[in-house]
Amino acid sequence: MAKIEGFRIKNFRSLKDVTLGRLWNQQKAEPLTPMTAVIGKNGVGKSTLFDAFGFLADALKLGVEEACDSRGRGGFKRIRAQGQHEPIEFEVYYKEAGNARPITYEITIDIDKSGRPFVLKERLRQRRKGQRHGWPFSFLVLNNGKGVVWKGTQGGRQIAEDQRDFDLFHLMESIKSGESEEESRETEVVELEDIRKLGIATLGSLKQHPRISAFRRFIEGWYLSYFTPDAARSLPLAGPQKHLNIHGDNLGNVVQFMEREHPKRFQSILNLIAEKIPGINKIETEATNDGRLLLRFNDKGFQDPFYSQQMSDGTLKVFAYLLLLEDPTPPPFLCIEEPENGLYHKLLESLAQEFREHATGRKGGSQVFITTHQPYLVDALEPSEVWILEKGPDGFSIIRRASKDETVKNLVAEGLPLGGLWYSDYLDAREA
Repeated sequence: MAKIEGFRIKNFRSLKDVTLGRLWNQQKAEPLTPMTAVIGKNGVGKSTLFDAFGFLADALKLGVEEACDSRGRGGFKRIRAQGQHEPIEFEVYYKEAGNARPITYEITIDIDKSGRPFVLKERLRQRRKGQRHGWPFSFLVLNNGKGVVWKGTQGGRQIAEDQRDFDLFHLMESIKSGESEEESRETEVVELEDIRKLGIATLGSLKQHPRISAFRRFIEGWYLSYFTPDAARSLPLAGPQKHLNIHGDNLGNVVQFMEREHPKRFQSILNLIAEKIPGINKIETEATNDGRLLLRFNDKGFQDPFYSQQMSDGTLKVFAYLLLLEDPTPPPFLCIEEPENGLYHKLLESLAQEFREHATGRKGGSQVFITTHQPYLVDALEPSEVWILEKGPDGFSIIRRASKDETVKNLVAEGLPLGGLWYSDYLDAREA
């Protein structure tokens, strides 16, 4: 299972410089766990952190200019950290599988003279086989849409990108002319037509670049939940669909698919629903005369069914989350903002356990990342799984791991629930 071990964000709204987990040059840091929760007070940047993942996924799909404008972001100048003039930067440190060599993806986004955002720099790095220490080589180097890429999985030249005298243009020209004896036939000069599109979007569609293709598929597979119960109550056109979309307005279509293709999995979802929401014993679909799809809930105490338009927000959310977790081909990365909204508090610890069991690192699971305000949900988590986001003295967000606090670790080891400690102000920064 592919897994993000670390993520760094620079100059994105309130996240001036925030790092979660391990990076290629911070190997002593502990990597992100399969289940990660970010907590904090209102206004500290939890939604911004969630949107940082969404922005990167949108940039891959749409390009950086559209990503800056979509989902109400308001353009590059609105999302760049206030008062900053440096570019926006993201760094993703991930493993394609448990024993694979980690890969680092770095992207720098700036604006040109006309105020339009573009990709200033893009890098993919990986250490060579057997290399445990030192600077990993870059198998993709792009500046302003121009650079060099190494095909296949072989290592290339060690590029000293950190040195001022490194001349990418000279390297490109020497490869073109055949003068560069150090480079193999696996080296290719790249010049993109559109500097507002990500290089990995173009090169990741080519068979000769398997590592880039794998990373592109990884990000394309991310599921960031913008689920709204009102969207789930809509009446989509009938027709089975494999995966729940980000808003949840195809909930009935996914039920159609699960009923037909995976009846045992669907029955297990119904059993879980019956445990968590007493009364519901059957969920099925009904096609209308005009080809629309109704989602029908049967309650033990009533002869006639209820339809999704009549069901509570909480019931629809729990049902949608369980569908996500039982997806036969689940997303590698599942990101949910405040899953507790609209849910009965006693459901939350149970739901957190469902997320954790799904995110155990086993084949077929997902890495789960959530933001939450709810101590009951945090009660089900370990200190290494929880990060506290706060406002720093300069107004920008800072983040720390709960397991870095020895007092918190010891209290949890003694049997005190982590959410209870948070409620009692053990996790928040002490007032001076």
